[in-house]
Amino acid sequence: MKSENSQYDAIVIGSGISGGWAAKELSEKGLKTLVLERGEDVQHVKDYSSAMTPPWGFDGRGKVDADTLKDYPIQSKVYAFNEGTKPFWVKDSEHPYTTPDNKPFHWFRGYQVGGRSITWGRQCSRWAEIDFEANAKDGHGIDWPIRYADIAPWYDYVERFIGVSGKKEGLAQLPDGQFLAPMQMNDVELHVKKAMAKKWKDRVLTIGRVANLSEAHKGRGPCQYRNLCARGCPFSAYFSSLSSTLPAAHATGNLTLRANSVVTRITYNEHKNRVSGVEVLDTSTGALHSYTAKLIFVCASTLNSTWLLLNSANSSFPNGLANGSGELGKNLIDQHYRVGASGQIKGFDKSYYYGSRPTGIIVPRFRNLEKQETDYLRGFNYQGWASRADWRRGQSQKGIGADFKDALRTPGDWTMEFLSFGESLPNPNNHVRLNSDKKDVHGLSTLYISAEFGENEKKMRKDMRQSAVDMLEAAGAVNIKPYDHGHAYIPGDCIHEMGTARMGKDKTTSVLNEWNQSHDIPNLFVTDGASMASGSCKNPSVTYMALTARAVDFAVDELKRLNI
Repeated sequence: MKSENSQYDAIVIGSGISGGWAAKELSEKGLKTLVLERGEDVQHVKDYSSAMTPPWGFDGRGKVDADTLKDYPIQSKVYAFNEGTKPFWVKDSEHPYTTPDNKPFHWFRGYQVGGRSITWGRQCSRWAEIDFEANAKDGHGIDWPIRYADIAPWYDYVERFIGVSGKKEGLAQLPDGQFLAPMQMNDVELHVKKAMAKKWKDRVLTIGRVANLSEAHKGRGPCQYRNLCARGCPFSAYFSSLSSTLPAAHATGNLTLRANSVVTRITYNEHKNRVSGVEVLDTSTGALHSYTAKLIFVCASTLNSTWLLLNSANSSFPNGLANGSGELGKNLIDQHYRVGASGQIKGFDKSYYYGSRPTGIIVPRFRNLEKQETDYLRGFNYQGWASRADWRRGQSQKGIGADFKDALRTPGDWTMEFLSFGESLPNPNNHVRLNSDKKDVHGLSTLYISAEFGENEKKMRKDMRQSAVDMLEAAGAVNIKPYDHGHAYIPGDCIHEMGTARMGKDKTTSVLNEWNQSHDIPNLFVTDGASMASGSCKNPSVTYMALTARAVDFAVDELKRLNI
């Protein structure tokens, strides 16, 4: 049935990183825009209930209890899940999915206004030409319909708005951006950087490029170095849709945001070959609503966007809306990590640092840049950090009494760690499909997810591990501990799931064109991770933002030209 104010110029499905940007750009271009968020309403600052809570203010000192784990068996595995952040992760018991017995997949989700933009890692490395041309060069996946030059102005645009601190390095594989002042590396990181530069010309250690403000920016306060970002930041010091894009959209007077609104179906007019609107379940009342619009932007996050297109099948598209290619649901990608090394660095007992910096260092990709030099394709990069053990090391040490406590007052050893992130090859066998036999808390079909890493990734991991050891040895580290948790690493763990509605030049092998526009239906756009044709080894979120802003600019222009 119809509800009041059911007609809009544009509908955006999802309010996270991509949805927030779509809302901002559409609203600022004068379109009456409806944003539909399946989760609960979360208001900036007001609903960051644990943002200022000290560790002793939690019942479990931050750790969740056994009863909680029963409801969150998957979400509790993510690094950012604890007592303070639990409200920003879904209950797995209410939102299940299925996988093959021998192919587990970890799907981490945040269903609330702001989505995972509240809890994301905030790393903002631009993708480079080498990332966009990889598929064409080695024949895995399909060629991207865009190159770095197409998206570079949009990286500029979003970086200027969100605020990214970083240092320019002049590297082709890591393009420089519009940076605020970089955060400072500590003495040990600078030592390791110098040692690496002395031994290798192609291995550069620099500070992470992060969407945490190193200085006040566009009315938002600078980072306080608390490193409690995933609880929500009352200082607006990191980018989230709650602190940045949604307020900008609200300021136009053109935005309507509706929480507790699960979009169950996108409606389609076969006579006009246009999507006409959406059907929505109000989870707070159980009522059904419908809304219409001239443009629809699907930004529900990679797998939920594809779920919605699959669930919107009709007589014209029986295998999923806009799935004329048959590619919808295929080529699910995640990066692989949990491999690297750590080691102790001696000689810096008088050095320390202030606060909890919200970013580490990065070592950009240095393998297979200008030529193929390894027995695997593509490459990897590192994130990392140097830190000193504090009083918490006493939790794993034997001791008791005043002398033991006094000893813990003195900072412990310095440790340097390199944690690698590797690119995975596109694989059509990694896929998702609807499972009507398993329902969620709303009685809706769920996803069946089948994905695994291949031989190329396994070969790469050996180099990821050994290269970390080599860099630590060059820096004079001792007690070096290489690791590869591949036996425990499961696709999805990196939280960089991509693909399943990829962009491409050919409508027979891709779902979207170079503007994130459906090949089949001209007023339908998908601008989140589902659109990616490959996965790079870099964090993808800033690329989603740039693609979204670019797509909106194109869509509104096409709307004005009456081409949509």
